[in-house]
Amino acid sequence: MSIDLYGLSRVVGEKGVLPQRAKQLDPALPCRESELLIDVESLNIDAASFKQIKGEVGGDSKRLGERIQEIVRERGKMQNPVTGSGGMLIGRVKELGAKHPARELLKVGDRIATLVSLTLTPLVIEEVKAVHVDIDRVDIRGHALLFASGIYAKLPTDMPDTLALAALDVCGAPALVARHVRPGMTVAVLGAGKSGALCLAQARRNLESRGKLLALDVSQGALDLLSGIGLCDVALKVDATQGVDVMEAVSKATDGQLCDLVVNCASVGNTEMATILSVKDGGTAIFFSMATSFTAAALGAEGVGKDVTMVVGNGYVPGHAALTLDLLRTEPALLQLFGTRYV
Repeated sequence: MSIDLYGLSRVVGEKGVLPQRAKQLDPALPCRESELLIDVESLNIDAASFKQIKGEVGGDSKRLGERIQEIVRERGKMQNPVTGSGGMLIGRVKELGAKHPARELLKVGDRIATLVSLTLTPLVIEEVKAVHVDIDRVDIRGHALLFASGIYAKLPTDMPDTLALAALDVCGAPALVARHVRPGMTVAVLGAGKSGALCLAQARRNLESRGKLLALDVSQGALDLLSGIGLCDVALKVDATQGVDVMEAVSKATDGQLCDLVVNCASVGNTEMATILSVKDGGTAIFFSMATSFTAAALGAEGVGKDVTMVVGNGYVPGHAALTLDLLRTEPALLQLFGTRYV
């Protein structure tokens, strides 16, 4: 291999281990020939990780920032030791290595969002400037390194950075939904946060007014917002950790037919069976939540004798950034929702 495509040289003390699986990365400067150096402005911590840290240290923003900085200092990357997940970042290009493939596409000073996880991104936090508890964002002063294989998107100029960051953080979700939803299907989305709203919007587009769209969440307020802008036909207030209760609610809403597709965007654990039980035999479940136990999902489906195709959303689908930004640009109510909740 002529260049260090995957950043193996940044792994500390574990030969042959990829950066995402590594216990520790070396984020030290200088930038190497196959890397891109970023002056980081903000981290968007994934929902499952932020929720866990908040539960661990309480809602105090100072302590939240300190805990995130501790993790990064220990590991050389932002990878929650409990959830295993991270998030993504925005920043400004500071340096392009001589062999980085983006040399012809980017220039110093360009503002970008990384579309690979913070769990594999070498990172240094020099200062935590602000913690935005309500939107899982941390503003920092620091630097990060993007490997040659790392994907990114230039920040759009027609919407606030924070809005673009919130959407791009979960852009793999609606892109994968676009592959699976067809007119006439009954689709449920579990979780009414960022990824849930985008998945509902994409599913609505794919259904072409033929089919049924359900939104499920524990928060009535979140459901009301989605219903208010026409993103679902049915809104069900449910506790997704109670699988049988969710199945009964979905069964009632679908006249006993259940769903062709259920998309799990929940930010809490123990929601696998709510997803599986809500899918009809022969249907599909997509798991986007980083709180998912895939062992529990696989064994749970087997245990209840459910013939369900289970798809793991890996966060990358070709064209996912453009698709998500197009959703926001062409759905004014969705754009307003994101602007209200996540900016």
